[in-house]
Amino acid sequence: MAALNRLIKLSEGFKGLASAHGYRLQASKTFYTYVNEPAMPIPDKEPCWVKSAEEAVERAGLASDQIVFVQGAAATPVELLRGLTEVGIKSNVKNVRLCHMHLEGAAPFAKTENAKHFRSVSFFIGGNVRGAVNEGTADAIPIFLHEIPKIFNQDYMKPDIALIHVTPPDSKGYCSLGTSVDCVRAALIKSKKIVAQVNENMPRTFGDAIIHKSHIDFAVEHNGPLPAHPVKAPTDKERAIGKHIAENLVADGATLQLGIGSIPDAVLAQLKNHKNLGIHSEMFSDGVVDLVNIGCITNNKKSIHRGRIVGSFCMLVVDYVNDPRIIAKQPKMTCINSCIEVDLTGQICSDSIGTRMYSGFGGQVDFLTGAAMSEDGLGQPIVALNSTTADGKTSKITPVLKSGAGVVTSRALVRYVVTEHGIASLFGKTLKQRAHALINIAHPNHREALEKAAFERLKGMPEP
Repeated sequence: MAALNRLIKLSEGFKGLASAHGYRLQASKTFYTYVNEPAMPIPDKEPCWVKSAEEAVERAGLASDQIVFVQGAAATPVELLRGLTEVGIKSNVKNVRLCHMHLEGAAPFAKTENAKHFRSVSFFIGGNVRGAVNEGTADAIPIFLHEIPKIFNQDYMKPDIALIHVTPPDSKGYCSLGTSVDCVRAALIKSKKIVAQVNENMPRTFGDAIIHKSHIDFAVEHNGPLPAHPVKAPTDKERAIGKHIAENLVADGATLQLGIGSIPDAVLAQLKNHKNLGIHSEMFSDGVVDLVNIGCITNNKKSIHRGRIVGSFCMLVVDYVNDPRIIAKQPKMTCINSCIEVDLTGQICSDSIGTRMYSGFGGQVDFLTGAAMSEDGLGQPIVALNSTTADGKTSKITPVLKSGAGVVTSRALVRYVVTEHGIASLFGKTLKQRAHALINIAHPNHREALEKAAFERLKGMPEP
C-alpha cells in the first residue's frame, strides 16, 4: 500500500501529461472513431451500475465463442474474472477466449476442468496461466509489446466484452485505468461492451489512462487492495551486477529503461551520485521514486518529454512508449533487461525454458532495438543475469540454448551482457571473441566446460 501511495503522489505531477501523439483525432477519422476514443464523452450515456460481478457479466451478454479482453498486471479485475468464471460455468458457455497481457491474482478460468468453457490467450504469460499454456489448455501469442495494439487496431481480434479496473469517476465523469494502460485503449475502442470494476484504491493516473464513464456499459463497485508483489532485497550477486552497470554503463544525463525486480533495484540503488537521469520505461519500481526525491532523476536532459517520467503501463499507450523510433530519440538511452539464458554467441532466450513456455517477448526487443539505433549513437542495450541458477549447478551462459528454446533477442542486437563477474562487450566482436568475453563473466566453476564446448562448436579456441 505504501508503494501505491507513493505512485499516487508521483502521478499528481503528471496531470498535464497527455500522449505526445494526441488522441488520434485526425480529420480523416470517422465520427464513429471519434466517439469511441475513451477520453471523449459520449453524449447522454451513463454506465449501468449493478450490484455484483456476476450480474455485470450476465448483462454484458457473455456467450459461447466470444472474445473477452481483460486488463492486466496490477489492474487485473480479479473480481470480474471470478464473476465471469462462475457465470460461464453456470451457463455452460463454450470456447470463450480471454485475451490479455500478464494477469495477477487467481485465474479460475484457466483450471483444467474449465478448459471446455474458457481458453486463455496471453500476449505475455503470467504465472497463473503458465501451467495451462504448457498443458495445451491455454495459448500464447509471441509478439513485440509495441505491436500488441495492432491486434485490435487491425481487427485481428474484435472483443465482444472488455473487463477493466478503474478509479471512481471524478466530478466531470472521468475514470482512470490506473496502473495498466499498455494496450487497453486499443482494445476498448474495438470492444462491443465494456464492464468496469470500480475501485477507490486504484491510483488515478493521467495521460492515456483517462476513460470517460460514458464508455462503460456496466459498472460494479468493488473496493479492495490491488495485486502486489513484495519487495525482495537484492542478493550479493545482484548487488554486484548493479554496481557493474551503474559504474560502467550508466552516464550522467542518461535516459533509463528498467523493469521491476531485484536486478533493476540493485542498479537503482547504485545511482545516487548520478545527475540528471531520465526515465522512459514500460514500468519502474520504488527505487525510481527514491531517485526523484533526492534529485538524481530530473528528466531535464531528455530530448522529448523533457522534465517528465514516461511509462506505458501507467501513463501512455504501449505502441508509443515501446516504439523503437521513439526510444531512439532519447539521449544516452540505457536499457537494462534480463533473460533466462544466453549462448556463447550472444543469443538471448527470455521467454522459455527449452520447449516450456515461461513468459513472452515483452518489451525487451523494443527497448534494446531503440537503444541500439539511438540517434546520438550513445545508446546502451544491456542484458543482465546471474551467472548460474539459484543452486549454482547450472550456468546461465551456455554453449547452446536448450533444445526448443526461443531466441527473443538476436546475437546481432546484443551489446553488453552483465553478470556478477563482470561485463562482456559484444558489439563488433567475432563469434570466438564473443565466446571469450562471455566465458570470462561466467561462474568460475563452469568456465572450463564452456571453453571445451566453445572449441567444439566454433572449431577453435575462444580468443580475446
